[in-house]
Amino acid sequence: MEQKKLPNVTISLVLGIISFIACCFSWGIGGILLSGIGLFLTNKDKKIYEADPERYDNFNTLKTARIIAIIGLVLGVLTLLLIVGMLIAFGGLEGMQEWQEEQLRQAGMGA
Repeated sequence: MEQKKLPNVTISLVLGIISFIACCFSWGIGGILLSGIGLFLTNKDKKIYEADPERYDNFNTLKTARIIAIIGLVLGVLTLLLIVGMLIAFGGLEGMQEWQEEQLRQAGMGA
């Protein structure tokens, strides 16, 4: 019997990798969203594989995609928690901006 590829492995892998980048630029929310979708797709493919393991040949890639999605999810959650913690500590976005301006002035880079 000819072995087939699991249908969502490639997109799960891509979503997991992009979630690394997205967690840094979207307050963690993008990383959480993309890695969550990737995890959903890998779990869906895992169920398909478990129903008929002899039929599919890219299960190792699926495991890799799942691990990358989990790492992306953890990074996204940590980034979000860090941002929320900073907002609380500085008293909001204005406080963060004031602190940043003060740091730039002390470094001799501000106006």
